[in-house]
Amino acid sequence: MHVRGVSGGRGVRGAALWGAGVALLVLSVAVAVTIGPARISVADVWSAVAAHLGMGESRLTPIRDGIIWNLRMPRTLLAAVCGAGLAVCGTVMQSLLRNPLADPFVLGVSSGASTGAVLVVVLGVGGGALSLSTGAFAGALCSFALVLLLSHTLGGTADRVVLSGVAAMQLFSALTSFVVMTSADAEQTRGVLFWLLGSLSGVGWTDTGVCFAVLVVTLVICLGHARTLDAFAFGQDAAATLGVRVTRTRIVLLCTTALLTAALVSSAGAIGFVGLVLPHAARAITGSGHRRLLPVTALAGAVFLIWVDTLARTVLDPQEVPVGVVTALIGVPAFVLVLHRTRRVA
Repeated sequence: MHVRGVSGGRGVRGAALWGAGVALLVLSVAVAVTIGPARISVADVWSAVAAHLGMGESRLTPIRDGIIWNLRMPRTLLAAVCGAGLAVCGTVMQSLLRNPLADPFVLGVSSGASTGAVLVVVLGVGGGALSLSTGAFAGALCSFALVLLLSHTLGGTADRVVLSGVAAMQLFSALTSFVVMTSADAEQTRGVLFWLLGSLSGVGWTDTGVCFAVLVVTLVICLGHARTLDAFAFGQDAAATLGVRVTRTRIVLLCTTALLTAALVSSAGAIGFVGLVLPHAARAITGSGHRRLLPVTALAGAVFLIWVDTLARTVLDPQEVPVGVVTALIGVPAFVLVLHRTRRVA
């Protein structure tokens, strides 16, 4: 009876936390869409959304409806998807690699995406048939394939995966810099660098839909491995004794998170520190059990990046600050704090 009561209490607490997170996310989306040069209310947002979903008629002018539905709403929702996805990837990687400083870019995925984008934009690889997003996605996959090859050659352990990621990151960063310095003109350089720092400007419903679909698939796979991720907290040897297929599980989850990161980077550019900071904040709320940790981390990441993007596009209006710059300004102090805590525990 006591155990059942404790379990029931945890379930109620988890449901309340989940409900509060979803409510905060919906409120954040509704309010963030209203912020900008054009004066729009939450009621206007609901009117436009309801009309486009077939639940009523819009009372807004075509211009105001277009601002909400075609400009601000897809951008805000993509910010939520990117924040949730990067945070989930960071959580999974920190558990698999047993490294509190691991994040989605430790595998060099971001650097590979940057190189792919630069090859398409600056050198015209693909003869105009490839878009920037397609080039970025292909580059991210190439980078991750190189990391898998290097880590397998070096033994496949967690520390070898991290070291291989660092090597791939440096390689593709150097390639990107070389191409930009030798072949890009001033306008191309400015555009590429802005994208590399992370930007959600100009995104549409297609980008949002693709990234959302990949996020849902990734969440389902990761939640299906929640108990396995809990076992990794005791080390890969302990996980193996508990019946976990360590190598297979690590490859499946690392490939899944790498694909999600590649999709997000191809649409929004390189947005750092979200996958590093948010998992630690979520663990402080829910504990280390991944069945509760993963959804809460996703919600926290979504809300966080919505407001970071809102700040980035309004703080210096009409000029826009790259999202990655704002996340770095917030993330670097948090990174230092994590380093300090890790050193103290050690």
